[in-house]
Amino acid sequence: MSAVLDDSGCGGGESFALRVLGDSMEPEFNAGEIIIIEPDGAMGDGSYVLAQVDEEWTFRQLVKAGDGWCLHALNPAYPDQALPGLSAVHGVIIQKAVPGRRRLTKHYI
Repeated sequence: MSAVLDDSGCGGGESFALRVLGDSMEPEFNAGEIIIIEPDGAMGDGSYVLAQVDEEWTFRQLVKAGDGWCLHALNPAYPDQALPGLSAVHGVIIQKAVPGRRRLTKHYI
């Protein structure tokens, strides 16, 4: 997922929502689903995160890779992306929801 993020209306620690675009995080996250991001959320190996790399926002799984980290797309058609440092991570996905389907909400913390 790539997106333009305008967080000028949010306080630094406020959670916010984004809509999933594309198929890079299928089958866990499908296009059109809503994800809730916690900017100050605790992250670790396997967390789903929102990161900014090369001036582009992306939603991926954070994976420990040797002494560093990478961003992993769940869809094998997309390559892993080396992460320059954890400072590139700007939030942790804590919940997803399917619009109009309250029972399909899933929490990740």
